[in-house]
Amino acid sequence: MKFRTKKPLVRTRTCATDLHSPGFTLVEMLVALALMAIVIPVIVQGLRIASLSGEVSQRKALAARVAERVLNEAVLTGQANQSGQKGTEHLGPFQFQWTLRDEPWNQLTTVQTLNTAGGINQNIVNANNIHQLSVDVTFPAQSQTFAVHLSTLVNVAQQVNPSQMAIPQQ
Repeated sequence: MKFRTKKPLVRTRTCATDLHSPGFTLVEMLVALALMAIVIPVIVQGLRIASLSGEVSQRKALAARVAERVLNEAVLTGQANQSGQKGTEHLGPFQFQWTLRDEPWNQLTTVQTLNTAGGINQNIVNANNIHQLSVDVTFPAQSQTFAVHLSTLVNVAQQVNPSQMAIPQQ
């Protein structure tokens, strides 16, 4: 018995489809890299803007709480007519700077033109009595400064002195 040994198969290229080996061509790789060079910076910028937006909205809520506290304290302690007060408040790791302003209410002329005989009492509602109390709270977020502005109207003629306030007995 004779055994034949197998010869190794040698592939010969017979058609054009056999010329392509599996994988990517240089042109395909360059196109993919160019596309990634455009897409990745856009995605990173979008993530940065989303991060800034979230941080600013969180701090704006805290700044609004600071502004509301400053306004309430100024009205209740009778310091509403002391314009130009400034301060700094810390909430957690964040620092907020506030400025309190007291100005005569400049919208009063509009109200007076709408008066009727039984309407607004001119002795109470005038520019000397009604003031606009405003507070501006500024805070930093990602190397930028943002602000929150709150205002309220105060009748300075009827302000209560804190020493006159009675503490309710239980």
